[in-house]
Amino acid sequence: MSEACCTPPPPSSDPAYRRILWIALFANLAMFAVELVASVWSGSSALAADAADFLGDSANYALSLGAIALGGAWVSRVALLKGAAMSVSGIAVLAYAAWRAWLGVPPEPITMGVVGALALAVNFSVAALLFRFREGDANMRSVWLCTRNDVIANLAVLVAAAGVFGTGTVWPDVAVAAMLALLGLSSGRIVIRQARAELST
Repeated sequence: MSEACCTPPPPSSDPAYRRILWIALFANLAMFAVELVASVWSGSSALAADAADFLGDSANYALSLGAIALGGAWVSRVALLKGAAMSVSGIAVLAYAAWRAWLGVPPEPITMGVVGALALAVNFSVAALLFRFREGDANMRSVWLCTRNDVIANLAVLVAAAGVFGTGTVWPDVAVAAMLALLGLSSGRIVIRQARAELST
């Protein structure tokens, strides 16, 4: 009997996992549209940034579905790309936070809080679906880390909205943005390290 016959299929080949990725993809695309409209209506750059995050997550889920279809080393290669993208996103958010601090103009907190709560509900639902698939190859790990980070980000946005509402300053928003940027950089490093280890074996 060959070794391949004795090797269990990877968790990412589970049809239930692929169905969850499709659900997550469409949910994130819908929230991208909602937050984009809300950002234009309210003039909130924070919501515009979160809309861009939903668009990036949609690309993440789409790439994951493509990597599963291709199989083999492509799963790790795509994860390596996503880890790099997470790191670049973290740097971009740090730069954005510095720009917001320089402008000194706080976002509109009411719209920020309402739409942030809706985003939290969507991301928490996706995270609950993905929880049992949080371990696995680098591609699965990157999907879980992105989704987990989104839940943390939404909670932090709500805290920032309350802080902006209470103080009337930009600093709660800037502080939360910096924290989330560091979280993204840390997650990107984890995914890159695991993907490189998989490609070297």
